[in-house]
Amino acid sequence: MTTFASGTDTLTRDALTVLQPGFTGTTAPDWLLRRLGEGLASVGLFGRNIASPEQLASLTAQLRAERDDVLVAIDEEGGDVTRLEVRTGSSFPGNHALGAVDDVALTEEVARELGRRLAACGVNLNWAPSADVNSNPANPVIGVRSFGADTGLVARHTAAYVTGLQAAGVAACTKHFPGHGDTAVDSHHALPRIDADLSVLHSRELVPFRAAIAAGSRAVMSAHILVPALDPDRPATLSRRILTGLLREELGYDGLIVTDGMEMQAIAATYGIERGSVLAIAAGADAICVGGGLADDDTVRRLRDALVSAVRAGELPEERLADAANRVRALAEWTAAASTARKASPALPGPAVLSSTNGLNGSNGSNTSGGTGGASGTSGVNGTGGTGVIGGANGTAGTGGTGSSDGAVGPDGAGHATAARAADVGLVAARRALTLTRSASYTPLTGAPFVAAFTPVANIAVGDETPWGVAAELARLLPGTETGSFAGEDAASSALAAAAGRPLVAVVRDEHRHPWMAAALDTLLASRPDTVVVEMGVPQSAPRGALHIATHGAARVCGQAAAEVIAGA
Repeated sequence: MTTFASGTDTLTRDALTVLQPGFTGTTAPDWLLRRLGEGLASVGLFGRNIASPEQLASLTAQLRAERDDVLVAIDEEGGDVTRLEVRTGSSFPGNHALGAVDDVALTEEVARELGRRLAACGVNLNWAPSADVNSNPANPVIGVRSFGADTGLVARHTAAYVTGLQAAGVAACTKHFPGHGDTAVDSHHALPRIDADLSVLHSRELVPFRAAIAAGSRAVMSAHILVPALDPDRPATLSRRILTGLLREELGYDGLIVTDGMEMQAIAATYGIERGSVLAIAAGADAICVGGGLADDDTVRRLRDALVSAVRAGELPEERLADAANRVRALAEWTAAASTARKASPALPGPAVLSSTNGLNGSNGSNTSGGTGGASGTSGVNGTGGTGVIGGANGTAGTGGTGSSDGAVGPDGAGHATAARAADVGLVAARRALTLTRSASYTPLTGAPFVAAFTPVANIAVGDETPWGVAAELARLLPGTETGSFAGEDAASSALAAAAGRPLVAVVRDEHRHPWMAAALDTLLASRPDTVVVEMGVPQSAPRGALHIATHGAARVCGQAAAEVIAGA
């Protein structure tokens, strides 16, 4: 059992308990271990803290040696937002790809396998999934992090994701309440505003959160957004009307409410992190997330002291702080029980979604690929206008349409995939998520191409340290493949010069949001109509090129799936 340091009073312990700070480095610093002994109950991990699964397991063991019930949280969405595989790209496609497949059993299995890997490393709280309905195509921070723009689709996949993740013993933290999808501003930089009326909010934004609550989501993360129809004065994170009146009382949610990062400019630049944290707890939040940018003992001390001072000054009811701290402890108890149960019995893999074989999605009546096979040893089923193949390879060219069919029950006869096949679920999902549009004359590449990556500035949530694209996978399939990154007005001319007549693959990310990128493709295709175009963001722009592949995300497995199609592997 955890033994608290003597001299730490209840008020101070409660103030520390509601904080979820980060730190730098791949081992826990002395100040963090000391704070755990004083009452800190949660730690947030980021890409900077992770070098390997083995190192991460050692780090979480170090934390638990100081406090055995510590909540170890991470921002691991899979897809574009990955911390576990920040240096290589994720083994799991993100929400938008899962939404494109629209197989809730697959989404649940992906979340379960991701949760299994997190739990094996000692992580027990995941700040995921995103339940935002991406209703604004210009959204600069959600995009492929959303399951899509259709409310019903987002709701059912949010529920499936929560179910899968928590089946692995990892608490889900559904975000960003009450919905960050209809924004054109990134809350990392400024305060977004959603001007939808109350009826729209209830029929669109709130529906996925109702589904998450019904699925038993153990935590919900608030958004730093202003929604005048709900509260004209304060952003959701600081709004009692939204966190207590709407989420707690109207929607009936009784789990942990976590804030988004308090150092984000939507809060830090308007209220400051100390006052913002006090207002958030007073509004009904139970845990303060901080540490993406401010990751030191001074930040913890400042927030602890701000909460204690607010209670003593009568600005924050002591019972509200105590209630928040108790909710943190309750979640810690749930994760401890889930961990014990997981260790006591072998993990049961989920349903046999790996042998479910939706074909690659066709568009515009053009020739499309057929059904995609399942994991090794399972055969794909013929889709409309295509042919299923054995072993998960890409289908042969058909005459248009979308291949789709459910596969056979798993080899155990009870609908369960084997653990080995479960490990491949990310790649299977990425293959199934592809949407292809090809010209009648297109044939797979046999020679090494030049890959021109038209690279936008990454948002803070995604970060710029994670590699993306198709070049690495194409180099494995077509040795001699070369690549370059291009941006701005001369992107097309520079890419054409670098390609020097070789087969050309252009990789874009959210073409519809970047005029320079669309212009570059115009120029490129006018000169080289044989160009293959790979869209790794939201495929909002019309497909073009000799072959157009929409991956619905930039995870490593999405790049691998696209490369297989390009090379005919």
